Amino acid sequence: MERINSRLINWASILDAQTREQAVRTSRLPFIYPHLALMPDAHLGKGATVGSVIPTLGAVIPAAVGVDIGCGMIAVRTQYFLNDLPSDRKRLREAIENVIPLSAGHNNRRVMATAEPRIAELRRQAAKARFDPGQYVPKWELQLGSLGSGNHFIEVCADETDAIWLFLHSGSRGVGNKIAQHHISVAQRVTREKRIALPDADLAYLEEGTAEFRRYIEELHWAQQFALLNREEMMDRVISQFGNWTGGKVLERERINCHHNFTRQETHYGKSVWVSRKGAIKAERGDPGLIPGSMGTASYVVAGLGNRVALNSSPHGAGREYSRTAARKAFSLAELKRAMQGIEFRATEAFIDEIPAAYKPIDVVMRDAQDLVRIGHRLRQLVNVKGD
Repeated sequence: MERINSRLINWASILDAQTREQAVRTSRLPFIYPHLALMPDAHLGKGATVGSVIPTLGAVIPAAVGVDIGCGMIAVRTQYFLNDLPSDRKRLREAIENVIPLSAGHNNRRVMATAEPRIAELRRQAAKARFDPGQYVPKWELQLGSLGSGNHFIEVCADETDAIWLFLHSGSRGVGNKIAQHHISVAQRVTREKRIALPDADLAYLEEGTAEFRRYIEELHWAQQFALLNREEMMDRVISQFGNWTGGKVLERERINCHHNFTRQETHYGKSVWVSRKGAIKAERGDPGLIPGSMGTASYVVAGLGNRVALNSSPHGAGREYSRTAARKAFSLAELKRAMQGIEFRATEAFIDEIPAAYKPIDVVMRDAQDLVRIGHRLRQLVNVKGD
């Protein structure tokens, strides 16, 4: 742990100068309280740093939540062990790819029966909040149960005992992105009208008590719930295909579903604040959590230690060292194939920017996080599914 200034405390041993300066700028905003906590996976983001925990008094910065509202992880531990599995893992990968739409802009062709009660719940929540998600995406219902692209993934993993876990990473898809972009623009307009000087336009904020703030929080909560249910819907489909592949019914021994891009009210250092975790998970004592590495490296199942100084938070993954553009210039498909040796995946140049070498070493991140979480399981990948 390193105290950079009175309002910024850092847990990242790997931290480039640009990311450090970005976090310093955010920490100097007058409504940060008590301090900004920088997680071990911190890296440069839009406006606010990815891998930061930003507590604010009487205001929220929409870009500090990010454009993938509610993005997070879900994992299920099954009753299966490595020796129980069929040898043809490609068949499982293709079966998963056939039931879950992959890549940006790819949605379901129709509402699946399993999604109907979840969509009904989201409609009720939207009606209660008095807004129509269709104003952002007319057919938002078809996005429930779709993965997206980038660092989103579905994996089959084995832990240190060879127990099999199903694991995936996704968020609120296009509808959440549109909601976020709208409210970032609203915050920028409001700060311009009030002639508020900011070090970065993407640090524009909404003040508690205003109509703009209330509308953002209501729609934010809806998008967070969409993201959580999106992961549940996809996991149910993965479980179904995994059961078909093994020829048996999957028994869930454990299920964990946690956000890492979200805002909620919490009490820290004696005051009620809005805590925005942009690439961080809530890690109060005993909280179950999931911290994935990059494709081809380990992921972790953890429990929070309730570190007060870290605002009861922990990292959400490995954290990038190379931008996507830089990674595409630095690495090749051959290097990606070598990094993924022994793992069933779709070998394509579209995934070069996700090569493990583009990320911080996950074991370094976990060593930096040793006073934030306790490791329960270390997972290694067997099958990886991603969108272009």
